[in-house]
Amino acid sequence: MRKWPFLKIPKMPKMPKLSQRRLFWGVIGIGTVLVLVFLGILPLVEAAKKMENEIVMKRRLIQKYDEFLQNRKTVEEDLQKTQKRYEEIQQRLLSGATPQLGAAALQEIVKKLADKSGIGIRSFKSLEPKETPPYRKVSIQIEFNPVNNILSLGQFFYDLEHHEKKLLISEADLLVFNIRLPNALQGSVVISGLMKGIKGKESKEKGKEA
Repeated sequence: MRKWPFLKIPKMPKMPKLSQRRLFWGVIGIGTVLVLVFLGILPLVEAAKKMENEIVMKRRLIQKYDEFLQNRKTVEEDLQKTQKRYEEIQQRLLSGATPQLGAAALQEIVKKLADKSGIGIRSFKSLEPKETPPYRKVSIQIEFNPVNNILSLGQFFYDLEHHEKKLLISEADLLVFNIRLPNALQGSVVISGLMKGIKGKESKEKGKEA
């Protein structure tokens, strides 16, 4: 083979050989860094994310609380109106804890209004009470003597339906006593009122008995 004297091939530099000790400590160093990443940095990242979520939730809670404070006056006014309305309704109910006591209170009211209008009542009859949750409806039937003045009877009916207690005329059976005197009326009327109804367990037990 012919040699060319002017051509020289440069020799490759020799790579330094790593000692086993240096290689060992390098591996240890890389392992230590990885351990620090997994045991130190990653938990910190997770904790930071958790704190950010908590901050967002607390900000929302504070916002809702601020909205509640802003609407507090309106809510309190509505509550007062509801309470006042409830008290007004309770005042219009007949007194008494039982249907018998409620019917007695209703009878006393009817008697006073009849005396005021000059209506003579011949008889009173208590009817079976009816449950209309959350109230109880009690009724009495009255028979009155012939009335010569229809205006007096009209005033009696008006006073009943405009009484401070919630009263209503459920039925009315009127007859002309004398065809020659059409203003002379007699008959019977069923008058009803409301009282507090049965609550809770007592209502369920009564329903089972029925």
